[in-house]
Amino acid sequence: MKQTVYIIGAGLGGLFCGAILSKEGYHVELFERRRKTGGGLHQFRREGVAFDTGMHLVGAFRQGAVLNRLCSWLGIMDSLKILPEDNDCFEMLYVGEDNRKYCFPRGYDAYMAYLQQEFPTERDGIARYMQTLYKICNSIKLYNLELPDSSYNPAELYRQSAGAFIDSFTEDERLRALLAFTNPLYAGDRYHTPVYIHALINKFLIEGASQFIGGSKQLADALAGVICAHGGKIHTDCGVTRIEIEQKSIAYIETADGLRRKADLYISTIHPSVMFNLLDRSKLQRSYWQRIDSIPSTYSAFTLHIIMKPETFPFINHACYYLDSYASAWQHARPVDDLWPTGLMILTPPETAEDVYATTMFITCTMTFEAVKQWENTTVGKRGTEYEAFKRRCEAAILDKLERIFPGAGRCIQSVYSASPLTIRDYMNQKDGSLYGVKKDCENIALSHIPVRTKLNNLLLSGQNVNLHGILGVPLTAIHTCSELLGMNSLIEKINSITNETQIDLSRVGETEGANYI
Repeated sequence: MKQTVYIIGAGLGGLFCGAILSKEGYHVELFERRRKTGGGLHQFRREGVAFDTGMHLVGAFRQGAVLNRLCSWLGIMDSLKILPEDNDCFEMLYVGEDNRKYCFPRGYDAYMAYLQQEFPTERDGIARYMQTLYKICNSIKLYNLELPDSSYNPAELYRQSAGAFIDSFTEDERLRALLAFTNPLYAGDRYHTPVYIHALINKFLIEGASQFIGGSKQLADALAGVICAHGGKIHTDCGVTRIEIEQKSIAYIETADGLRRKADLYISTIHPSVMFNLLDRSKLQRSYWQRIDSIPSTYSAFTLHIIMKPETFPFINHACYYLDSYASAWQHARPVDDLWPTGLMILTPPETAEDVYATTMFITCTMTFEAVKQWENTTVGKRGTEYEAFKRRCEAAILDKLERIFPGAGRCIQSVYSASPLTIRDYMNQKDGSLYGVKKDCENIALSHIPVRTKLNNLLLSGQNVNLHGILGVPLTAIHTCSELLGMNSLIEKINSITNETQIDLSRVGETEGANYI
């Protein structure tokens, strides 16, 4: 008889855990508090136009890359519509200080050669930086879907900050900024973010970033299809409201429909502190939950979702970044003042593979929760006129910076919709609206490390608060979580043994009783 696994949360982590375990013979049911699955993968509509909520820029989906291999094993890779970003410019940086534009080409050799051309006196330092960056990444076997070994374990680099790592290769402040400007993709802190996070994110971007054509919801639908095709169920509008513990194990969960549900095993993919609020904390070691509660969150963001006037603004097939100055490369978590924002990222998501003009534009810039804390006890649509005025000021400040990069862009805008850290908190169920879960600190790795195994015998953790965040980190953390049941060596060998041999019949999506995930 199949063992039953109940998964709390049907975001990216819950869906990947559910798909892996369903494929491997477990009966899986997911419980999601919202009407839609996907978390950062799902979409919303304004004026009939679809916008992604959070997952915009993705890496590691090209042929042979780790997510390509994982999705091929799950049988969904061929169903995903993904547009690789331009090889000759996968990301562009505009620096307002000197009105310089830098266009970075894809691939180890091209990327390094471009930097060496821009900084000829730093050739040796750039070469050593690239070699060390890749050496760190290659040593982390899970993120390459390789079996663990002890051939290289640069523990001293895990205890080094991303800023100190970059600074060790060059004293040129401009070059330091160019090596660091993508740090908002991992909520970078110059003095505290461990270097392995910087290395992994940058390596997978350098090797080929992409965007989903028509939005990231397709990945959520494909993973849901795997679960349903293997007899699993996904319950939406049915969040977990209580977790009952008996003798250091979960006895049952209660859900929003009033039912008590019992499984053999449980996986929580929501923030651990949010999950602890669902149970009687007195039945856990105080030191355990107090430690996790004390981990600070990464910063949040203020985002603009823009509808462009038809055939006015060109589609740009790469990410565009802006910095006020080279010195502002690490200043994203600043207060909202007259200088805010000092940096931002712009994307024009593709509707088709042949787009000439942009239909929409997405702009994001970092913002701390402190900026909106005065409204933290309000709810969506009922935050008051002062909050709405605050949003309008933020929108204007961002659009002013957009005009610096692309003069005349404002005339191409039809409508603007914005979201603050409160929106992210309330829709994504993320503590303090955190973009990337808990903050990793190289000066206290033990504090910010959350193991997949918990103090409860039948509860595992997954999601962006464990290991690494994002489209790369969350699926591979799901492998880590599932390997506790399936065995790491066995699971990795299976994933690596199949490339596009079997595809799931997505026409069966929704047939399984209870899979009301749309």
